[in-house]
Amino acid sequence: MNPNSSSTDGPAPPATARLWAGLAAVVVLALVVVLLAAEGFVRVRQWYKYGTLASYEHLYQEDPVLKLRVLRAGAREGTISINSLGFRGPEIPRDKPAHRLRIAFLGASTTYCAEVSSDAAVWPHQAIEMLGRRFPGVEFDYVNGGAPGYRVEASLTNLRHRVGVLKPDVIVIYHATNDLSGELRRLAEEAGIFKPSDLMRHGIDEYSLLYELLRKNLRVMAAERQAADAKSILAFDPARLGEGFRADLTRLVEESRRVAPVVAVATFATHLRPEHNLEQQRRAAVSALVVMPFMSLPGLVDGYRRYNDVIREVGRSTGAMLIEGENDIPGDPAHFVDTVHFTDAGARRMAERVVGVLATAPEFLRLAESRRR
Repeated sequence: MNPNSSSTDGPAPPATARLWAGLAAVVVLALVVVLLAAEGFVRVRQWYKYGTLASYEHLYQEDPVLKLRVLRAGAREGTISINSLGFRGPEIPRDKPAHRLRIAFLGASTTYCAEVSSDAAVWPHQAIEMLGRRFPGVEFDYVNGGAPGYRVEASLTNLRHRVGVLKPDVIVIYHATNDLSGELRRLAEEAGIFKPSDLMRHGIDEYSLLYELLRKNLRVMAAERQAADAKSILAFDPARLGEGFRADLTRLVEESRRVAPVVAVATFATHLRPEHNLEQQRRAAVSALVVMPFMSLPGLVDGYRRYNDVIREVGRSTGAMLIEGENDIPGDPAHFVDTVHFTDAGARRMAERVVGVLATAPEFLRLAESRRR
């Protein structure tokens, strides 16, 4: 025994163990640095595209009474502003002035338009500006009742408890994609080729844009793999789709007509077109396949076509004004950022569709004339 050593000292760690521990610490530190750098890159990329470094999730909250996801009144993030009534767009008085013509737009993310460059580029806002130019002397304002994730049933709740009390004179309804994806996911679940848990969000999404982006890309890759497996593709009869959507949309139109003298329903525009070649269809369908990875490209085309047929039938059966021309918006990346969401140019074409019908309809012309100063 070394007389200079303490009897309580243990054996010194082998040099190899210390070396491996040091290397492990270096690897962990390097991984953390790489992940932080990647997160920073994704946030800077979002800043250049949308004017914010943060996730948009904090713009939303659950109304505990209505059981409805709503926008936080007065919130602002990047290019998105929520007014004090909890709707995207400029401030409007809760009590509508007697001379003003107010239009409410009911829909989902394709009406809310998070992807456009500013509040002014959202298609409901562009439509109001176009109407103002077409009808000088008439003062317009609007309620953008769209919110991401809404189906027709959610818009009905929104109308009953939040939009109707603002006394709109005109209601424009633009729905399809969320109801379609919900119906198709139910059919796929019954067929044993889809699990709802595959689409569940995780708490980390709210804090990490990198994680959210990776999760979406992994979904795209999974959808592409599934598309190669014929057993994993949903087989369905398009003619049997949309009965629940028909009932819900009919109820929404009927209740809207009890609120406003003019009600219009618009057919739904998509990037995906039957005349596209296979590669164009694949690019156009990416975001749809993220939430419906069990779908084939022809199946998606058939599904959207069927839902537009139902919209037309509901418009005719209820006497609502019908806004057609969904394919007047070109199906290309200049007008769509993904399968269904508009660019600025696409939003402008959507606004032109709506204004082209409203501004020539006798019932709207009479209404506008009654508000002219």
